[in-house]
Amino acid sequence: MSDDFLIIEDDETDDEGSPSPLEPHTPWRILIVDDEPDVHSATKLALKGFHFDDRPLEFVSAMSGAEARELLRGESGFAVILLDVVMEADDAGLKLVEFIREEIGDHSVRIVLRTGQPGQAPERDVIVRYDINDYKEKTDLSATKLFTLMYATLRSFRDINIIEASRRGLERVIGASAQMFKEQFLDNFARGVLEQVSSLIVGGLDVAFTLEEAAAATHDRKEMTLVAGTGRFKGSVGHSAWGVFPARIASAIEEHRERGRGEYGFWVDGSYVGMVVGNSGRASILYLVGEGKPKEIDTQLIQIFVRNVLIAVENLYLRNALVDTQREVVFRLTEAVETRSNETGNHVKRVAELSRILGEAMGMSQYDVEMLKHASPLHDVGKIGIPDAILNKPGRHTDEERAIMMTHAKLGYEILEGSDREMLRVAANIARDHHEKWDGSGYPSGLKGEEISMVGRITAIADVFDALLSVRCYKPAWAEEDVIKLLKEERGKHFQPELVDALLDHLPEIRELYVRYRDEPAAGEA
Repeated sequence: MSDDFLIIEDDETDDEGSPSPLEPHTPWRILIVDDEPDVHSATKLALKGFHFDDRPLEFVSAMSGAEARELLRGESGFAVILLDVVMEADDAGLKLVEFIREEIGDHSVRIVLRTGQPGQAPERDVIVRYDINDYKEKTDLSATKLFTLMYATLRSFRDINIIEASRRGLERVIGASAQMFKEQFLDNFARGVLEQVSSLIVGGLDVAFTLEEAAAATHDRKEMTLVAGTGRFKGSVGHSAWGVFPARIASAIEEHRERGRGEYGFWVDGSYVGMVVGNSGRASILYLVGEGKPKEIDTQLIQIFVRNVLIAVENLYLRNALVDTQREVVFRLTEAVETRSNETGNHVKRVAELSRILGEAMGMSQYDVEMLKHASPLHDVGKIGIPDAILNKPGRHTDEERAIMMTHAKLGYEILEGSDREMLRVAANIARDHHEKWDGSGYPSGLKGEEISMVGRITAIADVFDALLSVRCYKPAWAEEDVIKLLKEERGKHFQPELVDALLDHLPEIRELYVRYRDEPAAGEA
């Protein structure tokens, strides 16, 4: 490992909010519990100037087991307790050991029993029965032996806490990595990366997360876009990373980038750069700014997490490629439907956006809203099977023609239902259900209320709303106030009441949508 490391500005608190025992700049806390004042003075004098891992000692005194008990109820973070056995009672020290280990549950503090009356508590019996770490007669504790004892117990305490910090850290890495792999959308993923880094290493880190743009694959210097950042990088999201990163960092990234596919982690000027170049040839980079040597455990956790994060990015790209394929299939099928009918392409775009707005208003997850948005354009795919003479007939249909026209819902479902792709399965439900009505009077199955799929209910009101506002071969466009009047009349009949309310609540946003996707006038129209 390089001599240059990332600095970790930890707030140094444990899970209970007390100072961390691994904080590099604070003293080791030593609790002396003894009813003889001279023992306190002699211990402090013998250990004057003592340092372990470049940290001094801080002494806290208690003159009895009861006083120590009250002290320990309100304070924690002690590394070593030098504990007399016989104080206000012959077993006061032993009772305090039980209190520390069992009642307050502190199993990391090192407890050294010191006794001036060894016959009161035989060493072998005490060591077996009580969770202590050493047993000394006070007459044995010369300055040299006390120095040796303190060094050994502090080393043990430090190592136990390193192991515990590693365990907790690895748990967070596993949890954070799992959360990353669940994420479906790149923008959420990028924000989540920064959140999870913060959960691993608490402090004021400046973190940049960048992705290589696919369109730059033919450039000599591939463009890197900053997609998320904290600290100094927060205001540069969306900009080129090359204009933000220091020259030495940029040079190091380019040097490793030239090696092609693989995982890379390296240190430059005390800052850590993790990079994965996937099978797609696209690089993902997490840059954590630092300027010194961190705790080794934090370094290891960052490396493990960054590796998992950047592999997850590559997996996310592969998943998105599959989703893009599904979207293209939907687009092609939608174009085929539009070619058969005389509806404009903007109709399906408006239905898709209306469905998105309503899905969000109904509390659907972002993933489900995206599925709905991209699947809803296929609501009328079954019209492919309707004869042109009926599909594009101006004026009203006869009863027989209407019966044939109504079969497009079932036809659409049958076209799509066999797919293994989630988006097409959602589209199948939309095609089947978008002519069902809340009161059960719709078709093809006469479903009622929540028997109708949510995606079908949403697309139904979106489709009707847009159809009424648009010109059709059999009717002119309605005025908005007339459409709103109809929606209110059909609230609880044709449409779910909450969906009508949601649409009316979002009219300003919907009006902007109609400006963006307005139909062009047909030839000869004003």
